[in-house]
Amino acid sequence: METRHRKAWGRTSLVLAAVLICSCTITTRATQDASTTETSEMEQDSPIHHSISYFEFGVTDMAEAQRFYGAAFGWTFNDYGPDYAGIQGPDREMGGLRLDTEVATGGPLVILYSNNLDRTLTKVREAGGRIVTEPFDFPGGRRFHFQDPSGNELAVWSEK
Repeated sequence: METRHRKAWGRTSLVLAAVLICSCTITTRATQDASTTETSEMEQDSPIHHSISYFEFGVTDMAEAQRFYGAAFGWTFNDYGPDYAGIQGPDREMGGLRLDTEVATGGPLVILYSNNLDRTLTKVREAGGRIVTEPFDFPGGRRFHFQDPSGNELAVWSEK
C-alpha cells in the first residue's frame, strides 16, 4: 500500500511541479517611458507576493559545488566566506549554497528549465553529476533527474 501511494504521489508531483515551474517562469515587465521609469524600476525590483524568492541548499564541498554548477549550468557565485555562496541570476541573486556536514535528501525538488534537454544532460554528466532518472516524457515536455556531487537531487525539464 505504501509503495503504491508513493508511486501515485510521484506521478502527481511531476505534473504539479511542471505546472509550478511553468507559472513561475512567466514574468511580465512594465513598459518604461520617461514618466513611468521610477515606478517601473521599483516594481521590477520588488519581490512578487507568494512567489519563490530564493532557494538554498546544502553542499558538502563548496569548491566542488561551485565547479559543478558552473560547468553544468554556467552559474556564477557571490562568495560570502568559506561557508556560503550566493547564486547570481540574470537580474539578482536567486539562491545560495550553504556548507553542511551532510546533505539530507527527499525534500522539495528543485526543477530547472532548459532550452535543450539533451545538451544539458551531456553537460551535467561531463561535470560529474549522477543521472538518477534518465530523460522521460510527461505532459508538457521531457525531463531528467540528477544528483550533484553533494547528493542533492534536482531535475531539468524542457518543452521538447
